[in-house]
Amino acid sequence: MALKVAGRGRIPPFIVMDVVRAAEARAAAGHDVLHMEIGQPSTPAPRGVLAAAQAALAGNLLGYTGAFGLEPLRQRLADWYRARYGVTIPVERIALTPGSSGAFVLAFLGAFEPGDRVALATPCYPAYRNILTALGVEPVLVPGEADHGFQPTPALLAAAGPLDGVIVASPANPTGTMLAAADLKTLSHWCGDNGVRLVSDEIYHGITYGAEAATAAAFDDRAIVINSFSKYFSMTGWRLGWMIVPEDMVRAVECLGQNLFISPPTLSQYAAMAAFDCVPELEENVARYARNRALLLEQLPRAGFDRLAPADGAFYIYADVAHLTNDSADFCRRMLEEVGIAATPGIDFDPERGHRSLRFSFAGSTEAMAEAAHRLIGWRR
Repeated sequence: MALKVAGRGRIPPFIVMDVVRAAEARAAAGHDVLHMEIGQPSTPAPRGVLAAAQAALAGNLLGYTGAFGLEPLRQRLADWYRARYGVTIPVERIALTPGSSGAFVLAFLGAFEPGDRVALATPCYPAYRNILTALGVEPVLVPGEADHGFQPTPALLAAAGPLDGVIVASPANPTGTMLAAADLKTLSHWCGDNGVRLVSDEIYHGITYGAEAATAAAFDDRAIVINSFSKYFSMTGWRLGWMIVPEDMVRAVECLGQNLFISPPTLSQYAAMAAFDCVPELEENVARYARNRALLLEQLPRAGFDRLAPADGAFYIYADVAHLTNDSADFCRRMLEEVGIAATPGIDFDPERGHRSLRFSFAGSTEAMAEAAHRLIGWRR
């Protein structure tokens, strides 16, 4: 007799990981691969972080911490918000988490009940909708408009019917677009006026190419703000994120964190305390992303990729390829097989329209980006 398998696991795959697997198989067969699929820095953790980790390994037991993590690190984060955004966040409302992924699980469990409706403007990070679905919460996919940077607007949300939550990301994955501070404020006020919980994914803050990103914490202390040491701080594999938790959810999130995770990774917490002292090194990484971005925005149109979302932040370029293909998955498969470039099909981010788009990550070296542009131009001629 077959045993029961829970239905919550029948969610779509994270397609970019399938692309990674195909790229690894190509590399294992002796062929080179230029990685433009994965959304992680190609730089190591800052030198100060590595030194702090070594010191912690040598001098600490590295047992469990509290569910919300080490208070000195939470205080460093409070100081960071005060200095960077001019926002005062009580330490008691800052929770360290096992990556931003752990923060999303805690946020969604703490804020939403099964059957609730949470809006997402597509294209968007696929794990949002997949985690919500696994938890029995309905993701309401709202097609974003290019004129608004594929970001949610009050008009789009009002047309989506009754909502319990909205998830916004600025800078966004996969588009790299940002909400201006005034637009984020307007959206935040709309959520407050309509009894809708705002979840703000700010994981790409610090990686911008013009205006600085605004935090939802500046506009609504009932918003859930999620961030991570993965992107700007270049600590992806250390699996450490954080949440700014609304006061009415603090105890709920703490109890959920105690039972689901016990505590965030202790070694990563000790290491991350040094991250705030490494800003010059981190800004060098952002300068490299800026060079990569400029190079690709100049060269990709020469390869026929001339319909690009504004890459205001993060390290992605989202391309409309409707004039080149109606099957982005097959297009990306051929691109990997024929010129050794791995990119992510848009269907990972937009189930309805993503077969006509794809995402390039420019988090790699400038040399790799230049070579990728050269190959794509030759391939498309």
